[in-house]
Amino acid sequence: MSTPTPAATADVPEMPAPRVREFTAHSIGGGLALLLGLVGLGGAVALFAAASAVSAAGAKGGLIAAGVVVFLAAVIAMRGLNTVAPGEARVVQLFGRYRGTIRQDGLRWVNPFTSRTRISTRVRNHETAVLKVNDAYGNPIELAAVVVWKVQDTAQATFEVDDYSEFVATQTETAVRHIAIEYPYDAHEEDGLSLRGNAEEITEKLAVELQVRVEAAGVQIIESRFTHLAYAPEIASAMLQRQQAGAVVAARRQIVDGAVGMVEAALARISEADIVELDEERKAAMVSNLMVVLCGDRAPQPVLNTGTLYQ
Repeated sequence: MSTPTPAATADVPEMPAPRVREFTAHSIGGGLALLLGLVGLGGAVALFAAASAVSAAGAKGGLIAAGVVVFLAAVIAMRGLNTVAPGEARVVQLFGRYRGTIRQDGLRWVNPFTSRTRISTRVRNHETAVLKVNDAYGNPIELAAVVVWKVQDTAQATFEVDDYSEFVATQTETAVRHIAIEYPYDAHEEDGLSLRGNAEEITEKLAVELQVRVEAAGVQIIESRFTHLAYAPEIASAMLQRQQAGAVVAARRQIVDGAVGMVEAALARISEADIVELDEERKAAMVSNLMVVLCGDRAPQPVLNTGTLYQ
């Protein structure tokens, strides 16, 4: 993700600086630890068997005590085994203190007195419900968005927020609402940004703002897109008429621009070829006739002039 610019994050609340950052926990391969634990359990069973075969009370008590100690040591040691699947991590804590994160997949062994919290580092999707808000012009609109994200810093996701999934969901809805009220659905100015006409730019601004909002939770925003964008039902028909009127005006403007160019070309060709000499009145009549023919909605009806152009 690119670093957010000050202008893009001016209205975003400043999040507190994280108190803890992720680092790698000290761990070893779990295969050897598992083997030693099984050997310890086997040794404890052997000591109990030897104690049952000994008749002397003192020796029997010593063997039983040794077997109990070996058994407890083996069980405690095996408690430090962890299986880490791809796309997962384990946040390690010792008596409430953060002792690092295990990201290496497979069977790993850590201090058995620590607690381990599973964190998913897979890519996730969050899709908001259809939100009804007012755009920059005050028109009620409906919109929804989908955000692709993943946990980047497991320590921040665990200790900086209560529930990082709920935090992302809430901040996504907040960012979508904020973007919606900052821009109109359709811009009245040709160079103005609008939700419908500049979807790429708006979604990029949404991703930047959302990244700033969730960065404290150790979350990385990969992509964000609008999945639903429309006027609210109560004004949809009126806005459709306005859009149709705007399309008609734009089409008429293009037709008039083309007709003017064609009339200019026709007059220039007649003058260059010296087909007929036209005074100002004749030019005005020709321009009027050509504009009617070129700009009319229906095919023109021909009119035969049996007199002169001045009658």
